[in-house]
Amino acid sequence: MEENPNQDPSATTAADATSITTTNLNDLSQDILLHILSFLPTLESITTSLISKKWKSLWSLVPSLNFSYVHFPIYKSFFTTRQFFSEFVDRTLILRPPLPLQKFRLEFIYEDRYGCHVDSWVRYAIKNRVSELDLDFFIDESFHIVESERRRDYDFPFSALRNGKVRVLKLCRCDLTLPADMERMNLWSMKEIFFDQIYMTDDMVLNLFKACPNIEVLKLENCYGMENLRLCSEKLQRLGLSSFYTAERELYLELDCPNLVWLSIDCVETGEFCIKNLSSLIEFRTSIAHKTEHYGHWFKVVKQLHRIAHIKHLVVQNWWRKFAHKDVIPKDFHLPNLKHLELQTGYTQYDLLGMAALLELCPNLETMILDPLYKIDDDVSILHYSCISNRQYFQFRSHLLLFSLSCFSFCRRVYQKNS
Repeated sequence: MEENPNQDPSATTAADATSITTTNLNDLSQDILLHILSFLPTLESITTSLISKKWKSLWSLVPSLNFSYVHFPIYKSFFTTRQFFSEFVDRTLILRPPLPLQKFRLEFIYEDRYGCHVDSWVRYAIKNRVSELDLDFFIDESFHIVESERRRDYDFPFSALRNGKVRVLKLCRCDLTLPADMERMNLWSMKEIFFDQIYMTDDMVLNLFKACPNIEVLKLENCYGMENLRLCSEKLQRLGLSSFYTAERELYLELDCPNLVWLSIDCVETGEFCIKNLSSLIEFRTSIAHKTEHYGHWFKVVKQLHRIAHIKHLVVQNWWRKFAHKDVIPKDFHLPNLKHLELQTGYTQYDLLGMAALLELCPNLETMILDPLYKIDDDVSILHYSCISNRQYFQFRSHLLLFSLSCFSFCRRVYQKNS
């Protein structure tokens, strides 16, 4: 067929584009549709059954269940809403065929009267060989205003895990009672554990590793009850400790994890921090409330940097001006492998001196990101340092490699000293 010389070429292109974009959603394969539905809360996934006949029972084949109290319709009272939510979960599990689950997530405000319901939901997930089990009983402070002081947390049936294949376990605001035969549970499939607002003693942590010898990721946030936390594992690769505030005794922390590659210590009041073996560590993150009384905790953690001088990625806040004056690390200490630095800092002269002191330790640094630092206590006035004689901090090595510098929320301040 001969082409019409008077035809606009763009018209053909537009027609082709239209034919492509008019593909109906129903033309997608079932696997793709199920994958899309797996990102939706289960309530919304069920609602799609109204689209067409093809979608009518599609929700029941989705390999993940996400029961979100936040996305559930609100009724006249909290009691009524929770009651209807509980009935909705019960009915959904009854109607769903017994197919393997990839993920089971429950977001709920727990009360004792729902204990049997939650137990049955957890056992349903484990029976259907769920890979990721995520139970969150703390949504937001606003949802818990009406709770009584006698409220009890959900008692998670840890022993039920022996009958399943859970790979990832996430628990928030639960009671955790470990069985006496923890060492014989042999939860070989367990790889990742995330606990938030969980009471755990030192022995409970030790027994957890005995029952789950293949743990690769452990993150503990807002947990309490530990005093002497000794972590010794050849399998652990990522460790995150966050918001450990103890009223009576500061935490003793000891790490012997030769294959750990990522470590984050955030807002942890350590009395002593001991590194035995972190020979594979690549990334280290540490932070604490920038308040004078917390400097000691930051100092106890940061002074251990000379034991992990091989790290390549460091995230730290800028208290280095104080640190530079203390003879706590060898004079020849450097971070020769450090390539990426994220520094939480202000921009007073006080902060710039600290920044310079840190850069002296990083001769091969390539990327530095400056993040804004929220300071609870004000630093010494910049004017106090206007006549500082320690200018050696700014005499950087001539071979300092810095290819990228990013500043976020930088605010330039102009100070004028009266004559």
